[in-house]
Amino acid sequence: MISQQLNDQLTRTGPGTDAGAVMRQYWQPAALSDELAKNRPVVPVKLLGEDLVLFRDSEGELGLIARGCPHRGADLCYGRLEDNGLRCPFHGWHFDRTGQCVEQPGEPETSRMKENIKTTSYPVVEKNGIIFAYMGPGEPPEFPNFDCFRAPESHVFAFKGLWECNWLQAMEVGIDPVHASFLHRFLQDEDPADAYGKQFRDKAADTDIPMTKLLRDYPRPEISVEETDYGMRIVALRHLDNGKTHVRITNQIFPEAISIPMSREMIITQWHVPIDDEHCYWYSMFTSFDKPVDKELMREQRLKEHRLPDYAPLKNKRNNYGYDPEEQSRETYTGMGLDINVHDQWAVESPGPIFDRTKEHLGKTDVAIIKYRRMMRAAIAAMAEGKVDELPMHGSVDPAQVFGPISNDTIGDRENWKEAFTASDAERRAACADWDAKV
Repeated sequence: MISQQLNDQLTRTGPGTDAGAVMRQYWQPAALSDELAKNRPVVPVKLLGEDLVLFRDSEGELGLIARGCPHRGADLCYGRLEDNGLRCPFHGWHFDRTGQCVEQPGEPETSRMKENIKTTSYPVVEKNGIIFAYMGPGEPPEFPNFDCFRAPESHVFAFKGLWECNWLQAMEVGIDPVHASFLHRFLQDEDPADAYGKQFRDKAADTDIPMTKLLRDYPRPEISVEETDYGMRIVALRHLDNGKTHVRITNQIFPEAISIPMSREMIITQWHVPIDDEHCYWYSMFTSFDKPVDKELMREQRLKEHRLPDYAPLKNKRNNYGYDPEEQSRETYTGMGLDINVHDQWAVESPGPIFDRTKEHLGKTDVAIIKYRRMMRAAIAAMAEGKVDELPMHGSVDPAQVFGPISNDTIGDRENWKEAFTASDAERRAACADWDAKV
């Protein structure tokens, strides 16, 4: 358990907060490119507690500016997208993508007032289906050379989903290797041949064992963590009965992302982005090594579980997450269907919007969560002392030289598990024909 003061410090991310100041030193997912793929490419964005509007101007360039017009606060999401910017319908004030007011048609012709009116704006960059924003001071950092950014657009599918909880409990479920053996336990194994686009449904490594069976049969992994340039590597070893070991490598990408294996073919890079302190979006980039992603199928699978335009899950606390006690007795550990996102959603939403960690009791298997919180506290302390260079992927670390990270599951000899996962990852990357995946 931790103090209420520390819980507040770790969870609050709005302007002027400690964790928020850390997050503003990194690129944050702001929207999916799909959200702008319409006749009027203007969408509201709430990010780190700030109300913003994202738009694509007539030159195809992106702008992210404050949602409230600086005149009298009218909502610029209803602005007229014209003249290479957004025009407020209230009095016609016109703003370009930098937030500069360039016209005030109702003011005297000789007025130069517009030159002194500039609303909040943030740099934005589009990467393989996600639009990222930098909300911090100074020049934005370089993007790391993660697989999801290096791969061609054809090999990456992006999606997002809304969770009604604080970002921290959402992120921490992704750095907890034990929960997969319980929360995502399937009492009956599906055919791995039907696993495309679904997590934990493939075969384990290069065997014929369904991943669901391996997780079910070996629920006590040996977990270790190591700090890296990008954040933290998490190793979960499940020692099998035949002298072999299943090795699962996952990662925490600082400050609020994870990178995990989805199948032999794909990995997932997923951010848990604060909307405000009680809501967040998960943004996922599914990256394929050996062939282009079937985006139509991936999108169809996920739209069966989410509504548009807010990407809210159809199963939620208002309908008990689809809980079925009959299903729980014979098919799944949760009784909440086969989509593991619903399982995770229940696990992170049911403690309440912001979990009261003064009542928490962490165990030995929560080693990655403990380590992460220490890293965040260290980053907060560094920011307070003006030592931004001490943050992960800052200072002496050139983000452009940070590759991977390795996210993999494999099986090898118990004594040589390190060599097994390294060789397995190298083999997969060497066989990648459509892009240079070597690290």
